Amino acid sequence: MSQSKSFKHVKRLWRNDAVVEMSGLDRLVYRSNKLGEDLTLTNTGGGNTSSKLTERDPLTGENVEVLWIKGSGGDLRTAKRDAFASLYLDKVRAMKTRYLADPVRGPKTRIEDEMHPLYNHCVFNLNSRACSIDTPLHTFVPFKHVDHLHPNAVIAVCASVNQEQLCNEIYGDDVIYAPWQRPGFDIGLLIESLIRDNPRAKGVLLGHHGMSSWSDDDETCYDTALEIVDRAAAFIEARDRGRMTFGGQKYSGPADDERRRLLIEILPWLRGRLSSAKRMVATIQDDEKMLRFVNSIDGPRLAALGTSCPDHFLRTKIKPLFVEWDPNRSELDGLKSALTEGVIQYRADYEAYYARNKRPGSPPMRGADPTVVLIPGLGMIAWGKNKSESRVTAEFYNCAIEVIRGAEAIDRYEAMDEREAFDIEYWPLEEAKLRRMPPERELNRRIAVVVGAGNGIGKAAARRLASEGAHIVSVDVDEAAAKATAREITQTHGEGIGIAGSGSSNCGPAIGLECNIADRESVSRMFDDAVIAYGGLDAVIVTAGVFPPPDQAGRIEDGEWARTFEVNVTGAYIVADEAYRILKQQGLAAALVFTTSANAVVSKKGSMAYDVSKAAANHLVRELAIEMAPLVRVNAVAPATVLTGSTMFPRDRVIASLTKYGIAFGGDETTEQLRDKLADFYARRSLIQAPIEPEDQAEAIFILVSERLSKTTGHVIPVDGGLPEGFLR
Repeated sequence: MSQSKSFKHVKRLWRNDAVVEMSGLDRLVYRSNKLGEDLTLTNTGGGNTSSKLTERDPLTGENVEVLWIKGSGGDLRTAKRDAFASLYLDKVRAMKTRYLADPVRGPKTRIEDEMHPLYNHCVFNLNSRACSIDTPLHTFVPFKHVDHLHPNAVIAVCASVNQEQLCNEIYGDDVIYAPWQRPGFDIGLLIESLIRDNPRAKGVLLGHHGMSSWSDDDETCYDTALEIVDRAAAFIEARDRGRMTFGGQKYSGPADDERRRLLIEILPWLRGRLSSAKRMVATIQDDEKMLRFVNSIDGPRLAALGTSCPDHFLRTKIKPLFVEWDPNRSELDGLKSALTEGVIQYRADYEAYYARNKRPGSPPMRGADPTVVLIPGLGMIAWGKNKSESRVTAEFYNCAIEVIRGAEAIDRYEAMDEREAFDIEYWPLEEAKLRRMPPERELNRRIAVVVGAGNGIGKAAARRLASEGAHIVSVDVDEAAAKATAREITQTHGEGIGIAGSGSSNCGPAIGLECNIADRESVSRMFDDAVIAYGGLDAVIVTAGVFPPPDQAGRIEDGEWARTFEVNVTGAYIVADEAYRILKQQGLAAALVFTTSANAVVSKKGSMAYDVSKAAANHLVRELAIEMAPLVRVNAVAPATVLTGSTMFPRDRVIASLTKYGIAFGGDETTEQLRDKLADFYARRSLIQAPIEPEDQAEAIFILVSERLSKTTGHVIPVDGGLPEGFLR
C-alpha cells in the first residue's frame, strides 16, 4: 500500500518533530491521541492501539517483550500512559496452546470466555489496567504495531450487503476481509492465519466491526490506517446520492425558533416518562445532517433495521425510537401522543427482543426504555445517566447515521444479525466491564439550578452538589461570575467524553447562565436554556439576595425598600413558579431550597427591609410547600451573617454594622480587616462561637436536596452557630 501521506478525507496529524525525543510507550500514547483526535477515524471510547516493546523485567532484570495495548474503557483521544494495559507477550502467546487443546473451541464457546480472565496471569509490572477484549487480535498479528479503529466510512463498507465484494473492489490485495465474528481468541487466530495466507496485506476489514492496520514501524502503521479509511471515504463520496440520500426529504419544517419551542415543551415531559426507573440526562442533536435523516422518506425504515456494529448498539441499544409525527403541523399534543405510543411499543419490542434471545445465565435485562429518540423536524434526543454518557450516545448514533448513509450510497445497508447483537449486548464480559465502573454518587443523574452561584453561599452550594455528581446550572445576575463557577466545576470534575450535541446541549457537567430573578422573562429564558442543556431539572436552589445598607440614621430610601422585596421575596417566588411549570410537566419528585436568614426571626435595628423581606421569604417557603406538594419539597436554610465570599457585604455595609454594634475601627483599615472584625463579633455572639462559612450552608443545602431528608418539607433549618434569640418560637 502506498504511503503518500496525503489524504483527502482524513487528517494526518502526525508530526515527526513531536516524537523525535519519544520512545516506547510514549510514542504509542502519541499515536493513539493523533488517531483519536480525528473524529473520522474512530468514535469516543472506540478502537484500540498496541505496540510490542522491549522492556526490562522488574523481577529478573532481563529484557522481555511486552504487549502494550489500550485498556478496556479507555479513549484514544484522551488516553495517557495509565490508559494502557501491559502483558508479557510470550505468556499471552502461550495461551494459544491451551485454547487449541480444547475440543469444543470457536466463537462464543466456553473456552473463549474462559481465556479472558487468564490475561491476569500475564500482567507485566503489576499493571492494574484491564486489557481490551481485542487483545488476541493485537497479540497474533505478527507485526510490532497494530491500530484497530471504528471509522464510519469503513463500517459503511462492513455493513453493506455485499461487504466482501466491496472490500475486494476498494482495496484489492492490500486489505484482507474477515466476516463478522465476536471479538475474542478465535478471531485473533483467524486473522493470524489470514495474514499468513496474504503476506502483502497491510490491514483487515472486519465485517460489522471496523478495521485494523499493522506494521513494524509505528508511523507507517498510522499512515496505513489513514489510507484504509481515506480509500473507503473516497469510494463512498464518488457514489453519494445527494438530494436523494435516505430516499429524499419528506418533511421540511419547523423553523429554528419553533423547533426550539417544541423541544423546550417536550423535553421535561419526555424525561419524566423515560426516568421512571432511573433519571436520565439528555443531549440534543438538531444540526443539518441529523435533520436530513429524521426528515427523510427512508429514515424510519432504515432506523428500524437496527445498528451496524457492537460499539454503536452498546450505547444506542439495538435500534432507536423513531417517532411517527408530521412536524409541519407543529401540534404539541399530537407529538406527545405519538411519543407515548412509541415508548409503549418500544418497551414491548425490546422486552420481546430480550425474551427471544436470552440464554441460561444471561445477565438480567438492563431496561427497556430507548436511549435514542428520533423526531421528524426536531432531530435526535439521546439519553444517558449523565451528560457525558448522553453525549457519547448521541455521538454513536450520529456515527450510525453516517454508516447507513455510506452503505446506502454504495450498496444496501445491512444491520447486524439480531442474535449476534444480543450476544454482544448481554455478553458476560461486557457485563463485567459495566460492573467494574465506580458506583454512582448520591446526586448522579440529577440536574440542579443554583441561583446566586457566582459567589458566596451559591458558589459553595454549586461546588458541594457537583462533588456528589449533580449537573450544575450556575446562575447569577453577573454572567461572568456564573460562567466562572461553571468553568471551575467543569475543570474540577472533567468535561467528560463524547463530542455530540448541538449548541449549549454540547455542554459538560456545568453551564453558566445570566438571570435577573426579579424579571420573569429573564427567569423563564434561563430555565428554557437549562432544559435545552440537560433535558429537565431536579433541584432549584436560590441563594441570591440583596441587603440595602442603611444611612447613619439606620434608614433606607423607599426605592431600596421596594427593591429588597422585589429580589428577596418576589424574585424567589418567580423562580419557584417558573420552575414548577417545568417540574409539573416532568412529573419527577424534586426539591426547592431557599436561603433566608436568622434575621427573619430576630428583630433588631438598622436592617428593617432585609429582615422583614426574609420573614416573608420564610413564609413563602411554607406556602410553596403546600402549593407544590406532593411533587416538590420546599425548604430553606437560615444562616446567620456569612461574610466570606459574599457580595452583600461591601465596605459601606460593613462599616454600618461595625458602627451599629459599637465596634471600634479605623478609617485606614482594609475592607478585609473590617470584615474580619465583624465576623469575629458575629462568631462570639453565637453559642458555638465559630464563624459561619458558605460551606456550612452548602452542606445543609445538599442534605435538603438529597434523599436524606426526603420526608421534610415546609421547614427552615437554622445554620447560625446557635443564636438563642433565633430559636423557634
